[in-house]
Amino acid sequence: MVELQINTTQNVNINFTAASVGERLLAYLIDLIIKIAYLIVIYQIVFNIFNINDWIEDMDQWSQIAIVLIFLLPFMFYSLAFETILDGQTIGKRILKIKVVKIDGYQATLADYVIRWFLRIVDFNIMSGVIALIAIVTSKKSQRLGDMTAGTSVIKLGDKINISHTILEELQSDYVPTYPNVIRLSDNDARIIKDTFLTAKKSKDYPTLIKLRKKIMEVIELKSLDTGSSDIQFIDTVLKDYNYYTQNM
Repeated sequence: MVELQINTTQNVNINFTAASVGERLLAYLIDLIIKIAYLIVIYQIVFNIFNINDWIEDMDQWSQIAIVLIFLLPFMFYSLAFETILDGQTIGKRILKIKVVKIDGYQATLADYVIRWFLRIVDFNIMSGVIALIAIVTSKKSQRLGDMTAGTSVIKLGDKINISHTILEELQSDYVPTYPNVIRLSDNDARIIKDTFLTAKKSKDYPTLIKLRKKIMEVIELKSLDTGSSDIQFIDTVLKDYNYYTQNM
């Protein structure tokens, strides 16, 4: 089992589990069955029911090839089309609950999918997929050659991400900030504060909460707290204020 650490655009490290070779292979076989089924259906409809041979037999060779290629386009571009439409998944990947993602935390783009699709020629068509298998098994991030070139990998979708994994805070539409100097903090500061805050609050580690509050006050140059404000209330407010200002700048 390979663990992948992805740094999101909010400077938050999130750990994912890379899809196993078996899962990727099974997804590939499901997609292959779908593509073969498409070819069989198209052949039955076009060549048997509509008897296309009767009206293309008088065409020149290049025209005949062009018509055949038109019918083959869905087969050829299957993975590229579905990964683009389904946000990194083909039908097989969706059934197996795995997905293509960028390892730098950004959303994979059409260019990334095109690179992966193009290098399928090397990964799967040469040596019947042995190259892809060797690459995935030996790669530290479970990447085939197409993934290495595109900067992507395939992960399991079992891990659910919620707002607690990021520096984001849920804010009411009428939220009014209290400490404008929180803009002195960076995204990384806010991430560290939130991680430490949640851990200390859960374990009731009050000494750590006091140290964290003092450090925040020092950074944002705050002389004293509002009367009646506890360490937990203060830190929670700071995180909300930081999100308010950074989301509305």
